[in-house]
Amino acid sequence: MKLLLTSSGIANQSIQNALINLLGKPIEESNALFIPTGMYPFPGGPQFAWKAMNGQLGSAMCQLGWKSLGLLELTMLPSISAAVWQQALREADALLVWGGDPLFISYWLKQSGLSEFLPTLDNLVYVGTSAGAIATSNLFGETYSNPPATIAQPLTSQTIGFDTFTQTFITARGAGYIDFAIIPHYNNENHRNASIANAPTWASMLPCPVYAIDEQTAIIVTGENIEVISEGTWKRFDQAI
Repeated sequence: MKLLLTSSGIANQSIQNALINLLGKPIEESNALFIPTGMYPFPGGPQFAWKAMNGQLGSAMCQLGWKSLGLLELTMLPSISAAVWQQALREADALLVWGGDPLFISYWLKQSGLSEFLPTLDNLVYVGTSAGAIATSNLFGETYSNPPATIAQPLTSQTIGFDTFTQTFITARGAGYIDFAIIPHYNNENHRNASIANAPTWASMLPCPVYAIDEQTAIIVTGENIEVISEGTWKRFDQAI
Protein backbone atom coordinates (compact mmCIF):
# COMPACT_ATOMS: atom_id res chain seq x y z
CA MET A 1 0.00 0.00 0.00
CA LYS A 2 1.09 3.52 -0.84
CA LEU A 3 -0.11 6.62 1.03
CA LEU A 4 -1.02 10.08 -0.25
CA LEU A 5 -1.94 12.18 2.79
CA THR A 6 -3.60 15.57 2.33
CA SER A 7 -5.61 18.31 4.01
CA SER A 8 -8.14 18.79 1.24
CA GLY A 9 -7.71 15.97 -1.25
CA ILE A 10 -6.39 16.47 -4.79
CA ALA A 11 -6.19 20.24 -4.50
CA ASN A 12 -3.65 21.13 -7.21
CA GLN A 13 -1.81 19.75 -10.22
CA SER A 14 1.26 18.73 -8.22
CA ILE A 15 -0.83 16.52 -5.93
CA GLN A 16 -2.77 15.12 -8.90
CA ASN A 17 0.50 14.27 -10.66
CA ALA A 18 1.67 12.51 -7.50
CA LEU A 19 -1.55 10.49 -7.44
CA ILE A 20 -1.10 9.44 -11.07
CA ASN A 21 2.50 8.43 -10.39
CA LEU A 22 1.43 6.32 -7.42
CA LEU A 23 -1.35 4.69 -9.44
CA GLY A 24 1.07 3.92 -12.24
CA LYS A 25 -1.63 4.69 -14.83
CA PRO A 26 -4.12 7.44 -15.72
CA ILE A 27 -7.00 8.16 -13.35
CA GLU A 28 -9.49 7.30 -16.10
CA GLU A 29 -8.08 3.75 -16.13
CA SER A 30 -8.24 3.39 -12.33
CA ASN A 31 -10.93 2.11 -9.98
CA ALA A 32 -11.62 3.91 -6.70
CA LEU A 33 -13.60 3.37 -3.50
CA PHE A 34 -14.74 6.30 -1.34
CA ILE A 35 -15.08 6.19 2.48
CA PRO A 36 -17.26 8.95 4.05
CA THR A 37 -17.44 7.34 7.53
CA GLY A 38 -15.68 10.12 9.45
CA MET A 39 -18.46 12.65 8.78
CA TYR A 40 -21.24 10.85 10.64
CA PRO A 41 -20.47 11.73 14.31
CA PHE A 42 -21.10 15.44 13.71
CA PRO A 43 -24.45 17.28 13.39
CA GLY A 44 -25.40 17.28 9.72
CA GLY A 45 -23.02 14.38 9.09
CA PRO A 46 -25.15 12.60 6.47
CA GLN A 47 -25.49 15.81 4.47
CA PHE A 48 -21.75 16.48 4.70
CA ALA A 49 -21.02 12.92 3.58
CA TRP A 50 -23.19 13.47 0.51
CA LYS A 51 -21.56 16.82 -0.26
CA ALA A 52 -18.12 15.21 -0.07
CA MET A 53 -19.18 12.50 -2.51
CA ASN A 54 -20.86 15.09 -4.74
CA GLY A 55 -17.77 17.31 -4.97
CA GLN A 56 -19.18 20.14 -2.84
CA LEU A 57 -16.54 19.92 -0.07
CA GLY A 58 -12.82 20.41 -0.50
CA SER A 59 -11.40 19.15 -3.77
CA ALA A 60 -13.72 17.01 -5.85
CA MET A 61 -11.92 13.69 -5.38
CA CYS A 62 -14.87 11.67 -6.62
CA GLN A 63 -15.11 13.79 -9.77
CA LEU A 64 -11.60 13.21 -11.11
CA GLY A 65 -12.80 10.93 -13.90
CA TRP A 66 -12.28 7.50 -12.32
CA LYS A 67 -12.95 4.43 -14.46
CA SER A 68 -15.27 3.29 -11.67
CA LEU A 69 -16.19 4.66 -8.26
CA GLY A 70 -17.80 2.85 -5.35
CA LEU A 71 -18.88 3.66 -1.79
CA LEU A 72 -17.31 1.72 1.09
CA GLU A 73 -18.93 2.29 4.50
CA LEU A 74 -16.69 1.08 7.34
CA THR A 75 -19.46 0.67 9.91
CA MET A 76 -21.24 -2.00 7.84
CA LEU A 77 -18.18 -4.16 7.08
CA PRO A 78 -18.41 -6.34 10.25
CA SER A 79 -21.94 -7.36 9.27
CA ILE A 80 -21.05 -8.81 5.84
CA SER A 81 -18.69 -11.47 4.60
CA ALA A 82 -15.08 -10.31 4.65
CA ALA A 83 -14.59 -12.06 1.33
CA VAL A 84 -17.03 -9.63 -0.31
CA TRP A 85 -15.45 -6.35 0.78
CA GLN A 86 -11.91 -7.68 0.51
CA GLN A 87 -12.52 -8.58 -3.12
CA ALA A 88 -13.81 -5.06 -3.78
CA LEU A 89 -10.56 -3.69 -2.37
CA ARG A 90 -8.43 -6.09 -4.40
CA GLU A 91 -10.10 -4.70 -7.52
CA ALA A 92 -9.56 -1.08 -6.44
CA ASP A 93 -6.57 1.07 -7.37
CA ALA A 94 -7.32 3.86 -4.89
CA LEU A 95 -9.06 4.15 -1.53
CA LEU A 96 -10.33 7.70 -0.94
CA VAL A 97 -10.73 8.23 2.81
CA TRP A 98 -12.54 11.47 3.58
CA GLY A 99 -12.27 13.59 6.72
CA GLY A 100 -14.42 14.21 9.78
CA ASP A 101 -13.57 12.70 13.17
CA PRO A 102 -10.22 10.84 13.14
CA LEU A 103 -11.07 9.09 16.41
CA PHE A 104 -14.18 7.60 14.78
CA ILE A 105 -12.38 6.72 11.54
CA SER A 106 -9.49 4.99 13.32
CA TYR A 107 -11.91 3.04 15.52
CA TRP A 108 -13.79 1.68 12.52
CA LEU A 109 -10.66 1.03 10.48
CA LYS A 110 -9.63 -1.36 13.24
CA GLN A 111 -13.10 -2.64 14.19
CA SER A 112 -13.90 -3.52 10.57
CA GLY A 113 -10.65 -5.40 10.00
CA LEU A 114 -9.69 -2.99 7.25
CA SER A 115 -6.56 -1.64 8.98
CA GLU A 116 -5.01 -5.13 9.04
CA PHE A 117 -6.07 -6.00 5.50
CA LEU A 118 -4.90 -2.88 3.66
CA PRO A 119 -1.13 -3.50 4.06
CA THR A 120 -1.55 -6.76 2.10
CA LEU A 121 -2.50 -4.72 -1.00
CA ASP A 122 0.86 -3.65 -2.41
CA ASN A 123 -0.52 -1.56 -5.29
CA LEU A 124 -3.41 0.17 -3.54
CA VAL A 125 -3.10 3.95 -3.09
CA TYR A 126 -4.61 5.21 0.18
CA VAL A 127 -5.63 8.83 -0.34
CA GLY A 128 -6.36 10.36 3.06
CA THR A 129 -8.03 13.74 3.44
CA SER A 130 -7.81 15.65 6.75
CA ALA A 131 -9.03 13.17 9.41
CA GLY A 132 -8.57 10.38 6.87
CA ALA A 133 -4.88 11.31 6.84
CA ILE A 134 -4.60 11.86 10.62
CA ALA A 135 -5.98 8.37 11.33
CA THR A 136 -3.11 6.61 9.56
CA SER A 137 -0.65 7.47 12.38
CA ASN A 138 0.55 5.20 15.16
CA LEU A 139 -0.45 7.94 17.60
CA PHE A 140 -2.37 11.07 16.69
CA GLY A 141 -3.83 14.12 18.35
CA GLU A 142 -6.93 16.11 17.50
CA THR A 143 -8.60 19.19 18.95
CA TYR A 144 -12.33 19.62 19.54
CA SER A 145 -14.61 22.42 20.63
CA ASN A 146 -17.21 19.80 21.52
CA PRO A 147 -15.99 16.20 21.09
CA PRO A 148 -18.76 14.10 19.51
CA ALA A 149 -20.16 11.30 21.64
CA THR A 150 -19.26 7.96 20.01
CA ILE A 151 -18.24 4.46 21.05
CA ALA A 152 -14.67 5.36 20.03
CA GLN A 153 -12.68 6.36 23.10
CA PRO A 154 -9.42 8.36 23.20
CA LEU A 155 -6.28 7.39 25.09
CA THR A 156 -6.14 10.82 26.75
CA SER A 157 -8.36 13.88 26.86
CA GLN A 158 -7.40 17.25 28.31
CA THR A 159 -7.98 20.97 27.90
CA ILE A 160 -5.21 22.94 26.23
CA GLY A 161 -4.86 26.67 25.65
CA PHE A 162 -4.15 28.21 22.29
CA ASP A 163 -3.43 31.89 21.69
CA THR A 164 -6.93 33.23 22.46
CA PHE A 165 -9.06 30.14 23.16
CA THR A 166 -9.06 26.68 24.67
CA GLN A 167 -10.07 23.32 23.22
CA THR A 168 -10.23 19.68 24.22
CA PHE A 169 -7.18 17.78 22.98
CA ILE A 170 -7.41 14.01 22.58
CA THR A 171 -4.80 11.43 21.69
CA ALA A 172 -5.59 8.03 20.22
CA ARG A 173 -4.05 5.08 18.42
CA GLY A 174 -4.46 5.18 14.68
CA ALA A 175 -4.06 2.54 11.99
CA GLY A 176 -0.30 2.49 12.53
CA TYR A 177 0.84 3.01 8.94
CA ILE A 178 3.12 5.97 9.74
CA ASP A 179 5.27 6.89 12.74
CA PHE A 180 4.58 10.63 12.55
CA ALA A 181 1.44 12.67 13.19
CA ILE A 182 -0.35 15.15 10.95
CA ILE A 183 -1.92 18.55 11.56
CA PRO A 184 -4.12 19.33 8.53
CA HIS A 185 -5.40 22.76 7.41
CA TYR A 186 -2.19 24.52 8.47
CA ASN A 187 -2.48 28.30 8.34
CA ASN A 188 -6.15 28.12 7.32
CA GLU A 189 -8.24 30.98 8.75
CA ASN A 190 -11.16 28.59 9.29
CA HIS A 191 -9.03 26.29 11.48
CA ARG A 192 -7.57 28.51 14.22
CA ASN A 193 -6.13 25.51 16.09
CA ALA A 194 -3.83 24.86 13.10
CA SER A 195 -2.66 28.45 12.64
CA ILE A 196 1.03 29.32 12.45
CA ALA A 197 0.76 30.53 16.07
CA ASN A 198 -1.14 27.51 17.41
CA ALA A 199 0.22 24.53 15.47
CA PRO A 200 3.38 24.38 17.65
CA THR A 201 1.18 24.00 20.76
CA TRP A 202 -0.71 21.13 19.11
CA ALA A 203 2.52 19.49 17.95
CA SER A 204 4.15 19.81 21.38
CA MET A 205 1.49 17.50 22.84
CA LEU A 206 2.70 14.53 20.77
CA PRO A 207 5.91 12.51 21.36
CA CYS A 208 6.67 12.03 17.68
CA PRO A 209 7.48 14.08 14.58
CA VAL A 210 4.50 16.14 13.43
CA TYR A 211 3.86 17.51 9.95
CA ALA A 212 1.56 20.53 9.64
CA ILE A 213 0.28 20.73 6.06
CA ASP A 214 -1.95 23.21 4.33
CA GLU A 215 -4.56 22.65 1.62
CA GLN A 216 -1.95 22.76 -1.14
CA THR A 217 0.39 20.18 0.40
CA ALA A 218 0.54 16.39 0.46
CA ILE A 219 2.77 13.76 2.05
CA ILE A 220 3.70 10.68 0.03
CA VAL A 221 4.69 7.54 1.96
CA THR A 222 6.02 4.52 0.07
CA GLY A 223 7.67 1.98 2.32
CA GLU A 224 10.25 3.83 4.44
CA ASN A 225 10.31 6.83 2.11
CA ILE A 226 8.54 10.09 3.03
CA GLU A 227 8.21 12.94 0.54
CA VAL A 228 6.42 16.26 0.92
CA ILE A 229 5.05 17.91 -2.21
CA SER A 230 3.64 21.39 -1.89
CA GLU A 231 2.39 24.42 -3.74
CA GLY A 232 1.67 26.01 -0.36
CA THR A 233 2.93 25.96 3.22
CA TRP A 234 4.02 23.18 5.59
CA LYS A 235 6.24 22.67 8.60
CA ARG A 236 7.73 19.70 10.45
CA PHE A 237 7.91 19.79 14.27
CA ASP A 238 10.26 17.54 16.20
CA GLN A 239 9.61 18.55 19.80
CA ALA A 240 9.86 15.84 22.44
CA ILE A 241 7.78 15.80 25.60
